[in-house]
Amino acid sequence: MATDKQSAEKEYTVEEKLSTLYQLQTMMTEIDKIKTLRGELPLEVQDLEDEIAGLETRLQNYQSEIQDYESAVVEQKHRITESTGLIERYKSQLDNVRNNREFDNLSKEIEFQGLEIEFSEKKIREFGEAINHKKEEIAQLTERLDGRKADLVQKKSELEEIISETKQEEERLREKAKKLETTIEPRLLTAFKRIRKGARNGLAVVYIQRDACGGCFNKIPPQKQMDIKLRKKVIVCEYCGRIMIDPELAEIGRAHV
Repeated sequence: MATDKQSAEKEYTVEEKLSTLYQLQTMMTEIDKIKTLRGELPLEVQDLEDEIAGLETRLQNYQSEIQDYESAVVEQKHRITESTGLIERYKSQLDNVRNNREFDNLSKEIEFQGLEIEFSEKKIREFGEAINHKKEEIAQLTERLDGRKADLVQKKSELEEIISETKQEEERLREKAKKLETTIEPRLLTAFKRIRKGARNGLAVVYIQRDACGGCFNKIPPQKQMDIKLRKKVIVCEYCGRIMIDPELAEIGRAHV
């Protein structure tokens, strides 16, 4: 049983570990390129969806305000009807007054109801103007909303086309990357992901270029370059923290992607 377990848990050399890491790095770089190809489209789609939701809410609010104004107009018209009825009643009572006091009281009531009618008519005009203004805003908002919806359809179409074109390749790369990760010891894989996350270009493993680190381009001392070429230990750049390998090993790693 112990022998079986030992054979199942293969012991990899440092060179094999570095090569596997670089293969993984190459695959993740290709996936990054696919994401770059999609560009800002996913964010643009989300922004448009959020903007459309906001515009639709505003449109609903405007329509609700118009309904409130229309209800207010109905209420003022109802008051005009009531005041008109009262004026007619008070005028008919003028013919039957018994003294000046009753006449004055009825006259004041008629005048008051007349002022009430004038006030209601003024409010109706104001509400009418407000309704017309809101309808203009609704027309402008609807035009803007239609434009944004058209933009969303276009952006979604572009995104779906790119996703369709790259989905199969991305899935292939992710599947290979997933399998590779199972062959990398957890501590080294964690370090790789941490370095990659902190790197501006997403590169955690780089090869020496012109005697310099391929990530930050700082010069590497000759002795350290020799140690890297020997592939006996994992060496990181003292400036940027990336794992460094020699160009020949990088070529071997690329050949397996």
